[in-house]
Amino acid sequence: MEAVPVGGDGTTPGGEAIQTTVALDGDGADIAQARHLAVGFLTRVQAEYGLPVSQRTMDVTQLVVSELVTNARKYAPGPALLDLRIAGDMVVVSVWDSDPVLPVARAADAGRVGQHGLEIVMAVAQGFEARREPVGKRITARLALADDPGGALTGRPPL
Repeated sequence: MEAVPVGGDGTTPGGEAIQTTVALDGDGADIAQARHLAVGFLTRVQAEYGLPVSQRTMDVTQLVVSELVTNARKYAPGPALLDLRIAGDMVVVSVWDSDPVLPVARAADAGRVGQHGLEIVMAVAQGFEARREPVGKRITARLALADDPGGALTGRPPL
């Protein structure tokens, strides 16, 4: 299969965006639904566009989606939005929720049980951003589609 060239903005030469967005209504199935959506999206990226997506990227994307959606469910009332898109050689995972309070990574504490999700996301992502929106906030993580050929640690340490 020949790969379809994708621009840095995540569009094909015909201007088609490689993206999917889903509203999460807050029930208990949201987290599993979001993980399945992420796998389906990346599988489609491989099949329809011929872009390389490593197994590590599949796994890490599911992890990041799970952590971000879990935080949205736990700390924000009401609905949330999950957006997945391709931007160049990255998969961009964004979760919007209605709570305007930005998350803060906690200091490392081996004795702490739970509340490590943001630390994990920041460690595995090539880019991370948390920003307020007119209503709520949007958390975005950028992950490489293919494994790092140099084998170097590609995540960045928590702030």
